Amino acid sequence: MANPNIVVVEDEEDIQELIEYNLNKNQFNAISYFSGEKALAAIPQIMPDLILLDIMLPGMDGLEVCKKLKNSEITRELPIIMLTARGEEEDIIRGFEHGADDYVTKPFSPKVLISRIKAVLKRQKVDKYEQDLIVKIHELTINPQKHEFLLGNSPLKLTNAEFKVLHLLASKPGWVLTRYQIIDEIKGEDYEVTDRSVDVLMVGLRKKLDNYGSYIETVRGVGYRFKESV
Repeated sequence: MANPNIVVVEDEEDIQELIEYNLNKNQFNAISYFSGEKALAAIPQIMPDLILLDIMLPGMDGLEVCKKLKNSEITRELPIIMLTARGEEEDIIRGFEHGADDYVTKPFSPKVLISRIKAVLKRQKVDKYEQDLIVKIHELTINPQKHEFLLGNSPLKLTNAEFKVLHLLASKPGWVLTRYQIIDEIKGEDYEVTDRSVDVLMVGLRKKLDNYGSYIETVRGVGYRFKESV
């Protein structure tokens, strides 16, 4: 089986070389770019298994690159790990909102980075069957394969994180999921974020659902659940 291809978008040469060395050492193929513009042009042709994306890039920053990749039908399913020295909560939340799948702050341990990469790739494979299931509940239809969400017959545009959260909740109606269970299910374990980011995401999701936002119930002190019946 061919080694997984990892695109590295990092403008600091010494960090790029460190990542490349550790990727190659662990049987990954590293394909590196110093700018977001060049990476964006190449990624649809390469279609790598995963993207390591720095936020602080010259020109177009990593958040904008992430947003463009996740808004494209061709590349939106590609997993992205944000790599940056900025570890503030707001930056992490912004990364989630733009569709990032994981987040690692600098300075980082190469072993931790490789572990995160393997975890994200494993989740992509193990969860694919469940993630591909179409969910129909009340007036909602969620089709993960088409990345399509319908309110009745009307499509609604959601971010990658919003789509995953809604699919997770709607596929388990009545189940109460804690904020950390939601993070673990969607992003993986050992995530560098507080439960507040889930609350922020839920506020935005309910707003987009408008009158249907009441289907998502807050269980005070615990988490969230999707109503089994209207």
